[in-house]
Amino acid sequence: MPDDELVLKISPVKAGLLCKCPRCGQGSLFKSLLQIADRCSVCQFDLAKSDSGDGPAVFIIFILGFLIIPLALWLEASFEPPLWVHALLWPIIIIGGSIALLRPLKGLMVALQYHHKASDSGSVDYD
Repeated sequence: MPDDELVLKISPVKAGLLCKCPRCGQGSLFKSLLQIADRCSVCQFDLAKSDSGDGPAVFIIFILGFLIIPLALWLEASFEPPLWVHALLWPIIIIGGSIALLRPLKGLMVALQYHHKASDSGSVDYD
């Protein structure tokens, strides 16, 4: 099956959010928590040149900021807890949310780059 037909059958959103290979949708995209594997274990697709850049981190800042700031303001207005409650609660939620979101969003960015044949140089880098 040619690569172009394979690309159209694999949803980049599904493959990315499940942290699977953007080409076959089967193999794992990561070899550790945030390090992208060199090759797909199923289709042997070269993932070494895949780079999501700072995109996932920026989206996480916006997503968590959109959720956390209203919650913090609501908590303060409703219960007026001591300052140490805010100092203890929000960093834990922010760090946990960042770690939980970073891997799927990084996978999504890599899968979308593959699907749209994007690269830094403006030329097609994928086989």
